[in-house]
Amino acid sequence: MLAFHGKQEIKDFYISRVNAHRLADEIVKGVYWEKGKGCAVGCTLHSSKHSAYEIELGIPTILARLEDGIFECLPLNQAKLWPEKFLEAINIGSDLSEIWPKFARWLLIDEEFSVIQYAKNDDQKKSIQTIADYYLIHKEITEQQWRDAAYAAYAAYAAYATYAADDADADDAAYAAAAYAADAAYAAYADDAAYAAAAYAADAAYAAAAAATYATYAAAATYATYAAYAAYAAYAAYAAADDADDAVENHRIVQADKLLELLKECK
Repeated sequence: MLAFHGKQEIKDFYISRVNAHRLADEIVKGVYWEKGKGCAVGCTLHSSKHSAYEIELGIPTILARLEDGIFECLPLNQAKLWPEKFLEAINIGSDLSEIWPKFARWLLIDEEFSVIQYAKNDDQKKSIQTIADYYLIHKEITEQQWRDAAYAAYAAYAAYATYAADDADADDAAYAAAAYAADAAYAAYADDAAYAAAAYAADAAYAAAAAATYATYAAAATYATYAAYAAYAAYAAYAAADDADDAVENHRIVQADKLLELLKECK
């Protein structure tokens, strides 16, 4: 798959479309496409079908999901510019298949912005690092290996969650939520979207290191978005209460910048 199917006119068309919506103040949060207004995806496609990015723009669905998730948590003034920035960063004819693996590794093990810094013991760090390493050679990793890696991540956090609960340590008990969040990722294989959504919604605010488990399911684009959600939820969970909202917003800005950087580098 080649970005914009290798055609300048396709890129120009969609940039012109989202630019027109921005100038008309029709880029809004919370809806896909309604009465001529919509989110980043809606104002690009005039629909809510993320998978149409592949058909119309030659952009992988997983990146459409990331664009969408980032848009909804950016400050409004930046969100309105985001659809244009996203499309402009993509080089015509580029192969974008490696963007998600690179972004996932960054989410997991970047020295400053990743979730590995919230790991509480060596087992947790190892489970995150293993998944990050798998992304380096992701084409060689079998489904069973991904399943095993997800299970190891789940086990590492579940074990610590039990310990934290026994000690009634309020700060560390946040890791109990990571175990539930891992269950939501397993639901992807069971094709139980309702269960996955419910488990995630209940616990995402505290799922500090759950991004490692979500990231193992890159084939399910929705779970890539959840990985990004869990990463910035970690910052909120460990920020002071009055700074939590700022932590979420600031980390989404960082994620936006990283995604644009990777897109621009891809030729």
